Amino acid sequence: MRPTNELTLLLPSRSANESIARVCVAGFAAQLDPTLEELGDIKTVVSEAVTNCIVHAYPDTIGEIKIRCRTFANGVLEIVISDRGIGIPDIEKAREPMFTTGGEERSGMGFTIMESFSDSCIVRHRAGGGTVVKLSKRIEPRT
Repeated sequence: MRPTNELTLLLPSRSANESIARVCVAGFAAQLDPTLEELGDIKTVVSEAVTNCIVHAYPDTIGEIKIRCRTFANGVLEIVISDRGIGIPDIEKAREPMFTTGGEERSGMGFTIMESFSDSCIVRHRAGGGTVVKLSKRIEPRT
């Protein structure tokens, strides 16, 4: 199925850009007329994915975060967030609740939250380094 609209956003992995990513994706998603709850879910998954890039992919440097959003005629919003950071050595372990490599201040709930607030969450390690997180959420039409 071909997308009805697309957005690509490139941001440096600075913590200040997490809120920019969240607002841009929410603004893009607004064309599907989501409820406030659905919009909150979208903002949450974007925040979690982008924060993972900032904290884990580029722990000692500033790198690039790429966000690609697409809408489809069936009401699906697809969000792909990728980086070229250090990657995730064990994706299955990283997806376990409470597991973190980010120190005591991290909860280890990022992937669990992304899975809970989206319809689909696919995580892949990119050859040569980096991670790709593909999220999708169907926005039900309102009458």
